[in-house]
Amino acid sequence: MLVKIYEDNPNQKEIKRVVEVLKNGGVIIYPTDTVYGMGCAIDKPKAVEQVAKLRGIKLEKAQFSFICYDISNISEYVKPLSNDVFKLMKRNLPGPFTFILEAGNNVPKVTKQRKKTVGVRVPDNNIIREIVKELGCPILSTSIHDEDDILEYTTDPELIYEKYENLVDIVIDGGYGDNTASTVVDCTGDEIEIIREGKGELI
Repeated sequence: MLVKIYEDNPNQKEIKRVVEVLKNGGVIIYPTDTVYGMGCAIDKPKAVEQVAKLRGIKLEKAQFSFICYDISNISEYVKPLSNDVFKLMKRNLPGPFTFILEAGNNVPKVTKQRKKTVGVRVPDNNIIREIVKELGCPILSTSIHDEDDILEYTTDPELIYEKYENLVDIVIDGGYGDNTASTVVDCTGDEIEIIREGKGELI
């Protein structure tokens, strides 16, 4: 199903429809402030496995991140944040960043596997944040990659739908996506380190 949702004023009826699908263990494709993502509710193990399968990666090797509504939502799933990390995140979120943090006890086993860290995002995109808020838990996230040698990410939601309509439950058309991924910031060591330069520049 292709669902059109406008970022400026997301239709609550459509948001609720997407949330129902997620609560029933569905997999969706959605816009962010960077590239289009694929994901599911983090508390649905079968859906998490399905996302890994669609991406062609082994679950235990998967580097999935979580999309959260805000920093207080993030803090439910990670170990207590230091002052420096909290301030850094407060300055830069919502925004095109993935922060690597130490996973807390609330991270479901299926997404944690043997990893002690988790990547978290609060995209500057009303559609996906409204969905997370209504759902009441983060959405597991992985980027939609393109087979094209030049373009790494697919930006046109209609082309994404053509490819995935029989593989996922809903593709959200939130307009053209970006083709630059988020900047990944590792906050688990003594020094804060940028491990992938992406769309965002830290302030």
